[in-house]
Amino acid sequence: MLKIDNLHCQVDIQDGEDKPILKGVSLDVPAGEVHAIMGPNGSGKSTLSYVLTGREGYEVTQGSMTFDGEDLAELEPEERAALGLYLSFQYPVEIPGVPTMTFLKEALNAQRAARGEDEVSAPEFMKLIRERAKRLGVEMDMLKRAVNVGFSGGEKKRMEILQALVLEPKFLILDETDSGLDIDALKTVADGVNALRAPDRGMLVITHYQRLLDHITPDVVHIMANGRIVKSGGPELAKELEAEGYDKYLGEAA
Repeated sequence: MLKIDNLHCQVDIQDGEDKPILKGVSLDVPAGEVHAIMGPNGSGKSTLSYVLTGREGYEVTQGSMTFDGEDLAELEPEERAALGLYLSFQYPVEIPGVPTMTFLKEALNAQRAARGEDEVSAPEFMKLIRERAKRLGVEMDMLKRAVNVGFSGGEKKRMEILQALVLEPKFLILDETDSGLDIDALKTVADGVNALRAPDRGMLVITHYQRLLDHITPDVVHIMANGRIVKSGGPELAKELEAEGYDKYLGEAA
């Protein structure tokens, strides 16, 4: 489903100076699997999510990344989204003046149009949004407010998962979805993510902490350090990191 081969990336930091971030990432996430990436700050985890989804300012200098056989580097961000690639942001942005309900309906119909599908009618959408919002404990009044404006950190993360439940993407990239969540909100968000697990859907979960993986059990855990994946293993690898930290892997990646 998602295949990354020897991916190198650099970012323009200032005055035309480029800084290498990804230094040979290789990763294969088949349909139906959930892979987790853990690593210290600055290891390249969020950069990987940005490169996959087409954020400006990140240049691929070597390697390849394909999704369902399509070369992602050749596609615009909206084309990647229409293919079914979804990113839950570490820091969700506010969009003043745009009601959340309107945003979700327009996003859903834009993706359907890009795939040559009919738009969802207003009654169909209301039925869908009520069911999905209830699953996450999101009050309908919140959906009348501007996107993320005045929301707490936990509310913003719930809205990110609500978007995924509405759009039903083929592949989810969750960039530190657990940050800013208390224990109850973490469980609710994780339940929403688990509801999206399916044989034809893949997920890449980026996190610092084992606590999220207690609720979303991954098939594979990868450790990233210094722009590379330095070790992969089962869920037990996350528990090892929780107990021992990253020090020995930082030495290997140097």
